[in-house]
Amino acid sequence: MERSSDKVTFSVETPLKLSSGIDLAPVTMAYETYGTLNAERTNAVLVCHALTGDQYAASRHPITGKPGWWETIIGPGKPLDTDRYFIICPNVIGGCMGTTGPRETDPATGKPWGIRFPVITIADMVRGQAMLLDHLGIPDLFCAIGGSMGGMQVLQWASDYGDRVFAAAPIATAARHSAQNIAFHEVGRQAIMADPDWHGGEYLAHGTSPQKGLAVARMTAHITYLSEVALHRKFGRNLQDREALSFGFDADFQVESYLRHQGITFVDRFDANSYLYITRAMDYFDLAADHGGVLADAFKGTETRFCVISFTSDWLFPTVESRRIVQALNAVAADVSFVEIETDRGHDAFLLDEPEMFRTLRGFLQSAAEARGL
Repeated sequence: MERSSDKVTFSVETPLKLSSGIDLAPVTMAYETYGTLNAERTNAVLVCHALTGDQYAASRHPITGKPGWWETIIGPGKPLDTDRYFIICPNVIGGCMGTTGPRETDPATGKPWGIRFPVITIADMVRGQAMLLDHLGIPDLFCAIGGSMGGMQVLQWASDYGDRVFAAAPIATAARHSAQNIAFHEVGRQAIMADPDWHGGEYLAHGTSPQKGLAVARMTAHITYLSEVALHRKFGRNLQDREALSFGFDADFQVESYLRHQGITFVDRFDANSYLYITRAMDYFDLAADHGGVLADAFKGTETRFCVISFTSDWLFPTVESRRIVQALNAVAADVSFVEIETDRGHDAFLLDEPEMFRTLRGFLQSAAEARGL
């Protein structure tokens, strides 16, 4: 599989215009590509990553050494067939894997942005991706696809740049972040900011990192990515490396040990301030509010083909959220198909080996490719 890893920096003359009204410049976008762009430039697929994802969708992560987070889907002969499509996966604005974010240097001070980095939105992430496509000379996308926060970006793309998106696949997502999800994010942010090593967001200047706070944030979030059934099947009430309860606060149970491991390993690859900014971007996402409270108006006149996918055990982005998207698309006579996949694996099902999701995406992409003439 042909793969490329690159960065592009847009100068101060080409600022990223943020939803807050701030012009952010210069801006660097880090991205990976897989496959080959055809001569007509019509086979580009934008893969949008989730909250803690990055551009390493189908290649080994440079920090953890683990396989890409969507290697099950991207590659020769896979649903996102790299023999047929040109895959682009950028790290989002606000991220910590090469794209401009709070960890990067503020050119005005010569120091890391830290908490002085401007608040960003999902629309800002998408505007940055549009700048990247312009740079690559790609006029429009064959398909935009992503799960969770990636699905939010797909919906934003279809709303803001409908004429540049031939097909769209928002998976396990919503057109707005729910109060419950905002609440979980706030717990994570407070855990980070309560860590004395956070230093008001200036931890890099102090040579520290709020690892304990970030680990707790990850542990809290990770619970929402799974289902109760999946947790019970995997761990039940089994004890961890012991025959009896300790009557203390060590990790008596396997599920406690698992969450601690998730938290500890997460801090090796993610930046605490990026976590604050990206969760805030998700909290602010409300596509209907941007269109007078009418979600259908976000897609008025769209000619994009949609495939909306949800999972029965996803309580972070339950099926009812996907149905709201489908109803809005139906209200504007959009070309939309919807599949709810039966699984007990929870929200993270979109990252796992889910044959029904693969079959759905293959069928949707095949039909769209034929219509596109690919």
